[in-house]
Amino acid sequence: MTDESKHTHCATRRCVLLGAGVVGAAGLLTACSTAAVPYDQDPEGGPFQGAPATVPAGAATPSASGAPMLLGETTSIPVGGGTYFASAQVVITQPTEGKFMGFTAICTHVGCPCTTVTPTSGASVGTINCPCHGSKFKITDGSVVPGSGPAQEPLGTIPFMVSQGNVYFTGVSHA
Repeated sequence: MTDESKHTHCATRRCVLLGAGVVGAAGLLTACSTAAVPYDQDPEGGPFQGAPATVPAGAATPSASGAPMLLGETTSIPVGGGTYFASAQVVITQPTEGKFMGFTAICTHVGCPCTTVTPTSGASVGTINCPCHGSKFKITDGSVVPGSGPAQEPLGTIPFMVSQGNVYFTGVSHA
């Protein structure tokens, strides 16, 4: 066989099928990845940045001077529920009246922001919800609701304070 006939020989049905199999296997391996994929986008349509962490990726720090960052009024945080604060990528919950908890809003699965909170209903504890893959976290302690999605680790807590009817983010937690 000449070099030229070797090149034309690979256009047989066997080579085409082999090539299709290789492409299919590559696609299957990509589909099984836990990396962020194009549908993993924040509500504004941009890609999520960062990886699973207890510290919000790109979260606002209190300020260059170290002053706490005002998130909002305590009246914006329902009893038995919580509120997502996009400016700092945190969720402040109020499981029971007057008791507040603070969590990073970054899901521990692939780093999507958990942007909604479902309030407590009857015997069901309220949840902090990840829109990407369905993971849910309890508003009481940030732990994963069993069977709710792929996340395995709880949300990290964040430092905050309540003063004169306002909630302030006081810094980045490393817990």
